Amino acid sequence: MLAKRLAVLAALVLVLVASAMAQINQLSVTAGRTFISTDTIVNDPYVGDPDPHIHFANPASFAFNYGRLLTTHGIFGFYAELPVGFYPRLNLNTDQNQIPKDIGALFLTPSLRVNIFSGDSVTPWVSAGGGYGRFREAPERNFYGPNPGEHGTNTGVIQFGAGLDVWFWHLWGARFEARDFYSGLPDFTVDTANSRQHNYYVGVGVMHRF
Repeated sequence: MLAKRLAVLAALVLVLVASAMAQINQLSVTAGRTFISTDTIVNDPYVGDPDPHIHFANPASFAFNYGRLLTTHGIFGFYAELPVGFYPRLNLNTDQNQIPKDIGALFLTPSLRVNIFSGDSVTPWVSAGGGYGRFREAPERNFYGPNPGEHGTNTGVIQFGAGLDVWFWHLWGARFEARDFYSGLPDFTVDTANSRQHNYYVGVGVMHRF
């Protein structure tokens, strides 16, 4: 009887060890907001326009992430990851009827993430990478009439991020993240002072490792 119990216990230990060793993949889903700084219209055709700026709303936004552990070194864990961020609709505004009514965006940026204290239940991290972005421009202008510009624009994207992972129960955890998807511009149909824009995403959500 004792031998059987020891065999069962040994088998359970081996299963748990194998399971822990196999947990090199991570999935996360977060929700939050995107923040974009005001841009300025140059060569504004409306003389005397009191506010020649493009104002951006702060839309509900989402991010998905797949990460895979590459290696560990001391307290550091190195992950290959694929951050995917998007906002379905971001309202735009100017004093004059010059720009699309709204835009949407999707960013896919393969990156390298470094977790500090990667084996602990609380692990801060930083991330950097780059990839592809796609903007959707509304078919209408911000007040009335059709948008004469593009309705879809491709762009290169550089991604910088930082966050905190908190593993509250074995395979499940919470993620707090902030990322800058530094991209080209959508087609505003006007010339602007900036040639690129910072899409600052801040979100919180859940994680699963396997």
